[in-house]
Amino acid sequence: MNQIIATLAAAASYALASVALSTSSYAGEVLDRVLATKTLTVAVGTDWGPISHLDEKHELVGIDVDVAKGIAKYLGVEIKFITPGWDIIAAGKWQGRWDLAMGQMIPTKARAEIFDFPSLYLWGPNVAVVHKDSKAAKPADLEGKVIGVPSGTGAEAYANHNYLPGWENAKPVEYQFKPGQVKTYTSTNIALDDLRLGDGVRIQAVLTDDSIARDAIKAGYPLKILEPALFSAPGAIAILPGDKEYHDKVAAAVKEMKDNGTLAELSIKWYGIDYTVEK
Repeated sequence: MNQIIATLAAAASYALASVALSTSSYAGEVLDRVLATKTLTVAVGTDWGPISHLDEKHELVGIDVDVAKGIAKYLGVEIKFITPGWDIIAAGKWQGRWDLAMGQMIPTKARAEIFDFPSLYLWGPNVAVVHKDSKAAKPADLEGKVIGVPSGTGAEAYANHNYLPGWENAKPVEYQFKPGQVKTYTSTNIALDDLRLGDGVRIQAVLTDDSIARDAIKAGYPLKILEPALFSAPGAIAILPGDKEYHDKVAAAVKEMKDNGTLAELSIKWYGIDYTVEK
């Protein structure tokens, strides 16, 4: 019996070691793979508003698409976009299917255990959005309400009161209300589609990025944004850890776009405001 237990333990240890080696090997080989294939594969979304979406020609456009193209240009390679769900991106089990993730991921402490963040490239507020018929006038009025949030986001963490900023000099979070129920969605747009049906039909508010909320209202959604904002956070480019040279190359690419004004121009192009500086 002891021999069987020892054998099983050894097999389990070997399996865990194999998984660890597999993950690190993908991470360590990223820059070599990108340069060898002359292609940077980037994960983006198809319905993230001005961040990234499909236009009338069914082509990917948005600020993150433009920033990713700038990184590829800096590296001297072509770019290829892939569109997994945000929950898949945020899980971190990429297995070499893409080299870099956009989406303005908030670098929380929990995520820093999974990802490497070579660059914080945009800063933006997260807000509470309600139907225009809602009697809520401020976030505190959402106490005990049913709140919709996109899964795996800072908004979800805020709603569950476990939002822990992981970047340097981050300000403490002040929770303005406690939801009665938190309902998660695979994307913000699906949550907003539920909210547009009416106040309390399915949910009573959605927590999301300010720019996405404003884009939805501009598109005709019968919604309103509650003031003040819930929190302000940076959006980061995410890669898997283990490849310092790749990290440095991506960081240098974004720094160049910041220094020559390209990043600010892209922010104004897609948002009408410069989100590249912390407010």
